Parts: sequence; structure tokens; C-alpha cells
Amino acid sequence: MAETTGRPVDVGLLSPVSILVGDEASDRAFVDELIGAELALMLALVELGVAPASVSHAVAELLSMPPEVELWTLARDSVASGNPVIPLVPLLKAHVARVDPDAVDWVHVGATSQDIMDSALMTLARDAAASIVESLRRTAAALEVLARAHRDAPAAARTLTQHAVPTTLGLKAANWSSAIVRARRRVEEVADRLPAQLGGAGGTLASFVELFGQERAAALPAHFARELGLQAPDAPWHTNRWPVTELGDALVAAIAAVGTLAADVATLARTEVGEASVGAGGGSSAMPQKQNPVDAVLIRSAALRAPGLAAQLHLAAGLAVDERPDGAWHAEWPVLQELLRLALGASARAAELSADLTFDPERARANLDLTGGLIVSERLRIVLVPRIGKARFDVLIAEASAGGSLGALVRALPEASGLDTDDLMNPAHYVGLAQHLVDTALHSAVQEGMRP
Repeated sequence: MAETTGRPVDVGLLSPVSILVGDEASDRAFVDELIGAELALMLALVELGVAPASVSHAVAELLSMPPEVELWTLARDSVASGNPVIPLVPLLKAHVARVDPDAVDWVHVGATSQDIMDSALMTLARDAAASIVESLRRTAAALEVLARAHRDAPAAARTLTQHAVPTTLGLKAANWSSAIVRARRRVEEVADRLPAQLGGAGGTLASFVELFGQERAAALPAHFARELGLQAPDAPWHTNRWPVTELGDALVAAIAAVGTLAADVATLARTEVGEASVGAGGGSSAMPQKQNPVDAVLIRSAALRAPGLAAQLHLAAGLAVDERPDGAWHAEWPVLQELLRLALGASARAAELSADLTFDPERARANLDLTGGLIVSERLRIVLVPRIGKARFDVLIAEASAGGSLGALVRALPEASGLDTDDLMNPAHYVGLAQHLVDTALHSAVQEGMRP
């Protein structure tokens, strides 16, 4: 067995979708947030007027030179206590003592481990969400350019994998963009509501009341939240896990939105379809001609994994019993971390994918003709059935599906005299409100961009 002491256990080798951006939700980043939460509590106590001003000077010095924590040792020592806060506190106190021995007494005062863990998870998630939101914004913006450029370019709409009716390439891009804009807004809104956690051992803030009095204890969570840049909690949420589940749901929605883009691009970029091309493809170890749409593949891998992780979060939240959970809380940590990594990776890859994505209108138009006009069968039915009846129309479509020329069959109908059959069978003339829907989506995107 390989020696792992002092080495990272997981560097993302088997989760390449997040390997370039996963550091934002790494163990190292989380430890930094744990330390930040402890220091924020010390500053909140100063702001509340119960800790001396010298404590803030000690905190400022620690923030300028953060203490180094050996991750492997901290992880090992977390096993005995069930969480990393308990072994972290004496390490932090030792660092504080070297700066200001009198400030040591204000480290972790009145708090419980879950207060620090939950608050650190929220600040980690908030900062990761900011990156996710920016990647989604870039993705949507690139797709809006594509939608505008191909607003009128006809293409086959596909339902259940088969040609259905005509649409436009622009509407495909607009639909992707609309879903991503909505997902971006949801992540942003949830991130803006993430609360700090401060309830003490049993969620009653009893330790703070005993130490500082009822009025100051009641005011402390808001001071703590302000120091962290989080929302002040209405009440401790040790077992009311809505911040975690709502965050998880928003992350899954974002991953799903870019997952749909990726799945569609992978289909459109198939050699035999060829309606879309990616800027840079990945090679093959065996086939030198391959240019695989790797970004799309990796995004899709995240979209396949995310729903199961969200289900785990909800299951854990539903089992958060008593006043402090026994295992359910612990089960959330790796799940939420992995969801953040997947959302960071999938959104970043989507921004890269969309920036270099191109459409081939000529190939799309050629694909429209693959069924010999049958793609406008819906339109023909609307126009011809009142003239020839459903039975004759069904026979006509059956003959065309068996290899007959649909155009010739339609033109041969006596009842079709006076109809402009070329116009009737032109797929570009049966796209409904596609252009209008593109315009509406683009207008909504502009309005969305103006929202605070």
C-alpha cells in the first residue's frame, strides 16, 4: 500500500471535470474558512463590546499571516472527535498565543463545533457560488451571441431522438441560454441568503447568555454573520437544514442546465450530424483522427452524478434529529463539497465550450431534407386533411415513407391545385414563432443582466 502520510489523498484524478477549479472547494479552502469563522467570532465579540479591542489586533495579524495547518494530521485527528473543529481549536489557540497570549481566552468562546463547521461551509459555498455564477454568465452570453447570429437558420427539431418539425439553430441556442440564465439567478439568490450558524451546544445560545447576558447573546449572531459576510440567522439551524438543501438544489439545477447544453452539443457534433462544432476537441489514444467534444462529455458526467448527491443531502437533512444530528450532519459534508466541485467544474467547462461553439447552417439545412419533406408532415396534415380527408392523407404519408416522392405525391393531388406546394413544403417556412421566441429570450437576457 502506498504511503500517504503528508500527501493529498484526492487530487481529482477520477473527477476531471473539476480538476482545474476544484481548489475553491478543497479541504485546504475549507480549513481556511474554518479558521476564518473562528476569527470572525472573535471580532464579533469585540464588536459586541465583551472582548477587548486588543483581540481585533491579534486577529488582524493572524489574517495577514494565516496559520499553516497540516491537512493530513488534522484529518487524522478529526476521527477521534468526529469533526475537524475540535483538533483545530488548540492549533489555532497556539497561533493566537504567539501573537497575543491574552487573546487566547476569546478563541471559540461559547460556540460549538457545528457553529463553526456550518458557518465555514456557508462561506465556502458563497465564494464558490460567485465563481459558478460568473461562469454561467459567460456561458449564457456566448450562447446569446450564437442565438442572435443564427436566429433564422432552419434546423430539425428532434423529439425522442428523431426528426420532428423544423426549428432554428438560433432557438436551440436561445433555449440553452434561457435555462442557464434561470439557473444562474437561482444560484445567486440562494447564495445571497446563506446564513451564519451560531447556537451553542444545544441551539439555545445558553452559553452566550450566561457569559454576556441575554441582550448581548441575542445580538451576537448578527454581529458574527456580518463579520463573515453572511445573512444573520433567524434562529439556529442545527437540525433545520434548509440552507444546505436549498443550496444543493440550486447547484443541481445549474449543473442540469449546462448538462442539457452539453448533451445537445455532443449530439449535434456527431460526425453524421455535423450541425455544431467545438473549438478544441480531445484526442484518442488509438484513433488519430478523433476530435472528441471533451468539455461536453465532462459536463455531462457531472450532470449524471449531481442528482444522486442532491438526494443524499435531502436524506441527511431529513434525518437531522434531536438538537444536534448524529451522523446525518456528518454525511452532508463530502456530498456538499462534491456538489460544489461539480458545479464549479461543469460551469467553467460550459463557459469554455460555449465560447468556441459554432453552428453549420448549411449542414443543418441539408439534414432537414433527409426525410424527403416528411419533416413538414404536420403542416401538410393541417392544410390537406380538410381537402382530402384523413384516410387519403394517411395513405399519402405512408407512400412517401415507403420511398415515394412526397412533393410529387402532393402536387399530383387535384385538391392541391392553387396551393404553393414549394412554399408549403419548405421547412424554413414552418418554424412558427421560432424567431420571435429567440427575440423574447434575448430581450429577457438583457433585462436579467440589468437586475441587481
